[in-house]
Amino acid sequence: MSEHLTLKKSNCKNCYKCIRHCPVKSIRFSGNQAHIIGNECILCGQCFVVCPQDAKQIVDETEKVKVMIQSGDPVWVSIAPSFIANYSGIGIGGMRKALLKLGFAGVEETAVGATIVKNEYEKMMADGNHDVVISSCCHSVNLLIQKYFPAELPYLADVLSPMQAHCMEIKKREPKAKTVFIGPCLSKKDEAEHYEGTVDAVLTFEELTQWLKAEHITPEAEMDCEEESRARFFPTTGGILKTMAERIPGYSYLAIDGVENCIAALKEIEAGNIHKCFIEMSACVGSCVGGPVMEKYHRTPVLDYTSVANHAGKKDFDVAQPDSSELKKSFEMIERRYGTPAESEIREILHKMGKNRPEDELNCGSCGYNTCREKAIAIYHGKAEISMCLPYLKEKAESFSDCIVNNTPNALIVVNDSLEVQLINQAAKKLMNIRYNSDVLGEQVVRILDPTPFLKVLESKRSIHDHKTYLAEYKKYVEQTVIYDETSHMIVSIMRDVTEQENEREKRENIRNQTVETADKVVDKQMRIVQEIASLLGETAAETKIALTKLKESISDE
Repeated sequence: MSEHLTLKKSNCKNCYKCIRHCPVKSIRFSGNQAHIIGNECILCGQCFVVCPQDAKQIVDETEKVKVMIQSGDPVWVSIAPSFIANYSGIGIGGMRKALLKLGFAGVEETAVGATIVKNEYEKMMADGNHDVVISSCCHSVNLLIQKYFPAELPYLADVLSPMQAHCMEIKKREPKAKTVFIGPCLSKKDEAEHYEGTVDAVLTFEELTQWLKAEHITPEAEMDCEEESRARFFPTTGGILKTMAERIPGYSYLAIDGVENCIAALKEIEAGNIHKCFIEMSACVGSCVGGPVMEKYHRTPVLDYTSVANHAGKKDFDVAQPDSSELKKSFEMIERRYGTPAESEIREILHKMGKNRPEDELNCGSCGYNTCREKAIAIYHGKAEISMCLPYLKEKAESFSDCIVNNTPNALIVVNDSLEVQLINQAAKKLMNIRYNSDVLGEQVVRILDPTPFLKVLESKRSIHDHKTYLAEYKKYVEQTVIYDETSHMIVSIMRDVTEQENEREKRENIRNQTVETADKVVDKQMRIVQEIASLLGETAAETKIALTKLKESISDE
């Protein structure tokens, strides 16, 4: 994690927007959270600007500055010339009055330091000992070269930045002074910390605005201009070149803004394609007026440039130019931790991502990396996860879904609001003797099924569950469930073939009926037999009675 950027983990929604906009991909993902890789980050601030959840936060140094003021030492402000674009209609006089109310001892424009730096650049070009010179005013560009293009370090102008040159000049005049730079840049916090003793603290325009609001101080809207200065053009693209009055014959003078363009130019230098050239490089598109902490992160490049141009002039500040030795600045290579994996290791990771052939590498950029190979290398380094690949997840989800749909024993048919078939699975085709999907896809469902259940569900928006019906044309019994999905505006029909069960039920019913009929016949027959037996028994009993009576009478007569 960068010391100057913090991350609110609870706010990181795993959207990958920061990695998509990070020009050097110095962000890793772990546990669905973004983490900034400090030794790879160039502090351009793009992740801070684009984060939709405000998960990235710049470390606030306001309290540090308040403590400095309370210590009793005079604290001076060097305010970046881009302030005129950030605080519309407020000149240096209005800003000075507001800042003095906060307790600062003095307020000056960093354009004073820009004039000193510009003079030094002209000296460097005049001596004719340099082939390619890259301006070193932008600390993010310096970090880019130190970390990613160390071979180009000899071309980086070994000169202090305007912030450093101005604060050094203030401390010359005021030996006990502490200095605070205020501007639109995040990387200046790192520059001040790394090169100790010159700049004691750095505030962004946002930090200053919040401080002023807390103290109920409103800068006065007055476009005063104490004196003209071409160096006020420094925060605009080509601003350094505008201030350099002398052009050396045989040299080209170029202005490049945006990290991607700077990287392209550095690759050209590395390839040996650029010579005899002074290159002004700015990490931000539009230079400092497009900085990451311009208040409200607004992008009004035309208005911002116009504000700066109207505040600038055709002359230089009257400065006491220090000796060149006092303005020297050294740049060392900053080693990054990651190497390059072997081709076999990259291929293995690509295979795990479902990229088995070159045509599988879509290079869609949804994960934030420009190519699938870059993503695979990031996975190897532990900076990315396989699940960050949207096509991979989509294909995996579709494959899983297709597996369920095509292997379920239930017939599945999906139709749209117009009752046109959108999907039919294997079980449905078997149920209705359909050979190919294309035979029914896009066709009206009435071609294969009674549309009545679909129409009822479509009109009522109420589902039908386990309705038993007979499909006469297919000689099949099914239990049909019809569901309307309001989200997709689709109607889903699920049919379970119960023909065997229904046939078995009918068979059992027939057997039961036959059994009952047989039992009835047996009972009837038995009843007839009983009746016949009873009749015979009755006749026999009567005859016996008569015979016995006669026998009795005969015995009695004797």
